[in-house]
Amino acid sequence: MEILGSTFDDSVFEESRSRVSSAALPAYKPKSCEPEWFCHYERFEDNLDEQKTMKFRADLKYRRKQYQGALDDYRACLSLVPNGNLSLKRDVLDSIARCYSHLGLRERALEICEKLRKEATNTCHLTCVLQLELTIHEGHGNLKKSISSLQHLCSIHPFNPWHWLKLATSHQSLLESSTCLENLNHILEPQALIQQQEERKLAQLKASMCFVRTRLLIEILRTQQFSFVLEKSKRALKEIEESLRRLQLEEETLRIISEVMAEDLNPEKMREENQDGESLSGLSIKDFEERWWNKLHACLLTENRFIQ
Repeated sequence: MEILGSTFDDSVFEESRSRVSSAALPAYKPKSCEPEWFCHYERFEDNLDEQKTMKFRADLKYRRKQYQGALDDYRACLSLVPNGNLSLKRDVLDSIARCYSHLGLRERALEICEKLRKEATNTCHLTCVLQLELTIHEGHGNLKKSISSLQHLCSIHPFNPWHWLKLATSHQSLLESSTCLENLNHILEPQALIQQQEERKLAQLKASMCFVRTRLLIEILRTQQFSFVLEKSKRALKEIEESLRRLQLEEETLRIISEVMAEDLNPEKMREENQDGESLSGLSIKDFEERWWNKLHACLLTENRFIQ
């Protein structure tokens, strides 16, 4: 057959059934597994098979809140992870730390956090460590340590509204707890009472700063959002407005906060500072207090608006 001078063998166009296969294909038999087959499976083919089985068991026990059993299986799995498989090793260590935290062994959980932090090589690793650290602190009711972890997350991901929103609500919780203490401790020495009032006002201002930053970020990002993501943003904006109303800062103070928190929110700068997945080697992460709080503090003092 010739088409525009090209020659093709007519056998190319023959029906497939008329062609003779040169090699017989082996029969395919898909493996069938019963639900939760790994719970009592002991006939391991090799270390990899045992490692995967122990990981499946541990994950199921963790989901069922059987934390001691999950911890034992995670340890067994960790001993089988090859040295070169750093991703799985970090995943299992993270799970072990969470088990320790649920079992009330906070210090041992934080020791693993520190180990993972030292071995982190990029911002994704560091983000996972900080989220783990945050979970441990929240689980043990340490609000100030939770705020510290969230500030680090905001420094690494300055344009993630959900880290800022969580930081805002944490400051709000700190404010509410300090207000309750102030009401209970009306018999405190005057100096101690003044200090407590100052802490409450600082928490009020920091909560407002973070709520405003969250609002600014969501308003930028919602232009690119659709469906349930957009609905989530709309709900968050309503909650932020309600929270700012309860915090009762003057409009002029909120205007100054908005100006300061919006200074780095332009597309060019946001592209430059996107640090997702970047190597930690030579990476400069700006301090939270220096980048936002100290600047806001100075602006409010200049305008004679610090702590209404």
